[in-house]
Amino acid sequence: MIDGSHTATVLPHHRGYPIRPVSIRLPEQRGELLARREEGRELHHLVWRLGPGWRVCSSAVLGGGIGPRDWILNAQVPGGYPRMDPDRHLAEIAEAERLSGPGAGLMTAADVTAYAVAADQGVTATATCGLGVRGWAAAVAEGSAGPQPPGTVNIVVTLPVALTDAALVNAVATATEAKVQALLDAGLDCSGTPTDSVCVAAPAPSPDTGAGEPFAGPRSRWGARLARAVHAAVLDGALRQS
Repeated sequence: MIDGSHTATVLPHHRGYPIRPVSIRLPEQRGELLARREEGRELHHLVWRLGPGWRVCSSAVLGGGIGPRDWILNAQVPGGYPRMDPDRHLAEIAEAERLSGPGAGLMTAADVTAYAVAADQGVTATATCGLGVRGWAAAVAEGSAGPQPPGTVNIVVTLPVALTDAALVNAVATATEAKVQALLDAGLDCSGTPTDSVCVAAPAPSPDTGAGEPFAGPRSRWGARLARAVHAAVLDGALRQS
């Protein structure tokens, strides 16, 4: 919980499901926790079946950017991930789940069954926290041109209101700020991992109601709710790894 007139509620997390196909409705979200087998390993993934009429702004490996998205997938992969085509891999998982239309796909080596969820006045944030490889964004070392190994804090946020393009980008920035705040509050000396990703989903603007909310910074109405929800979810996930 967060002190003050507004609170972000940490919803029950889930850990240690038996290895079998499971379908669990995430609180206040259109999401499912599912299991699959790949090369003898039992792995899990989270799916948000948004349906038509949603837009997503994300840094996702598959379907990143801003645009209509019918679903979001956050898939667990083994440590030391060997494939060089993560977008195709995610598309294969989506096809196996019969996800149709455009979507956004993320991946992580973190235990997806240990996801953390928090909600604040209509905004819901889900975080999977893999913090084995972490550090500061501004580091002395040069960046790599190639893909980074998955470890990853993945954040998926859903809002009940439409946002303009600028506000969607602002929402991703706000979620990132809240993530860093949560990691510091958890006592971790880092701003994240090299492969963190964020997805923000909101209803598409209606021609009858205009372009959508213009702001999603941390002091705007919806940005403040988003920040509190992300902070609570990431803090919960990070503390359970400490």
